[in-house]
Amino acid sequence: MEADIVVIGGGIAGLTAAVEAAETGYSVILVEKNPYLGGRVTQLTKYFPKVCPPYCGLEILFKRLQNCRNLKYLTMAEVKRVSGSPGDFTVTVEKKPRFVTDACTACGACIEVCPVEISNPFNFGMDKCKAIYFPHEMAFPPIYVIDAEACKGKECGQCISACKYNAIDLDMKPEEITIKAKAIIVATGWNPYDATKLDNLGFGKYPNVITNMMMERLASPNGPTKGKILRPSDGKEPKTVAFVQCAGSRDENHLPYCSAICCLASMKHALYIREQIPDSKAYIFYIDLRAYGRYEDFFQRVASDENVQFIKGKIAKIEETENGNLIVYAEDTATGRKVSMEVEMVVLATGMQPTTAVNKIEGLEYDEYGFVIEREGIIPCGVARMPADVASSNRDATGAVLKAIQVIRG
Repeated sequence: MEADIVVIGGGIAGLTAAVEAAETGYSVILVEKNPYLGGRVTQLTKYFPKVCPPYCGLEILFKRLQNCRNLKYLTMAEVKRVSGSPGDFTVTVEKKPRFVTDACTACGACIEVCPVEISNPFNFGMDKCKAIYFPHEMAFPPIYVIDAEACKGKECGQCISACKYNAIDLDMKPEEITIKAKAIIVATGWNPYDATKLDNLGFGKYPNVITNMMMERLASPNGPTKGKILRPSDGKEPKTVAFVQCAGSRDENHLPYCSAICCLASMKHALYIREQIPDSKAYIFYIDLRAYGRYEDFFQRVASDENVQFIKGKIAKIEETENGNLIVYAEDTATGRKVSMEVEMVVLATGMQPTTAVNKIEGLEYDEYGFVIEREGIIPCGVARMPADVASSNRDATGAVLKAIQVIRG
């Protein structure tokens, strides 16, 4: 395969870069490791700056993508190596089998007969889905996928019998694809920091300690609880919720940098709680509050709610009570007093860690935290370059396209 530009990563930054480069007239191949495009944004309930559902923006991008004849995309495809020089790069891609072809109409007949359940990866394991599944209700491309590790294959084969479109092919094999490109845009996105590494905060030990991305799924209409914010242990509405800022961030033992948007995300989550549960109270424990530029108004909106309390202090530990509630221990550094507070749920604001901190692509250069370092012809954008919100990632993607075009034009 050949293209002027290869875009690695199909999240919001990668989609923006691919579409804008293609609309400018350059040939583009977009490579995404998930079975769907859209990345982390698809898992959000609302996003900044308008605090609106993300699908409106994604649908526009998908429509633009479909209108670009010079844009091809590969899903379930992971870039393994990059070599060469500006104007003459070679990108090696490993494409995993989906086991479902483009003939799929997403009718759902296969799900009804599949006997195997797995933890739903889209909802961070908070509910179940079948081994053959539709990633989420607005997934693009709108095609089912089979979990190769869970599926019983031809030993079962019930999905094959149920599919009247002959769209299931259990004989699909992995492929290695080589792409020649003149420039590369890296938009590999981010993962939430692994909260199980934060021993003192009880994630994975206490069911009612969740992460900020899990909160996004709980509040989402297509989430595990259909948008009702319920605590995992017993399905009750949490009337008191503590938000723990910098959970693993600004900590030399974990992520030493600030992820920039966690404070805003927790404020947004406090609004989710307050709007849905009128008699609820939210407590936000923070080191410093970051609400830069135009987001200052959003902070003032949240702070004006008398049932949202900001407490300057870092959480020392969390313990569970017999009824599943949680006791949060901290120091209020503004007053110098020790704080022990019983709440019904805790939300950890885990930081943004670039995916390349763990899954590095051979041939790229990285800083000490795993962010991609720009060099001629290889341009990172979005959270592959630095922590960023959606709006900043989009602007960054546009800038990356301009740099890629300069490389192509010499």
